[in-house]
Amino acid sequence: MADTTELPEAAKRALAEAAARRKALDEAAAAMAPELGGRDGLEPVRYGDWEKKGLAIDF
Repeated sequence: MADTTELPEAAKRALAEAAARRKALDEAAAAMAPELGGRDGLEPVRYGDWEKKGLAIDF
């Protein structure tokens, strides 16, 4: 992580909140049941394009 000693307190709080949200999302994703018949890898909706069996859909 970058050096945060020069940031204002509000920015430090925002970074801490973002880290907490990322941790909560990662924990929620780990608790989800695996999708049957879905694609392998990361959650496709979160990363833009979704492709399965040659069909690509851009959200």
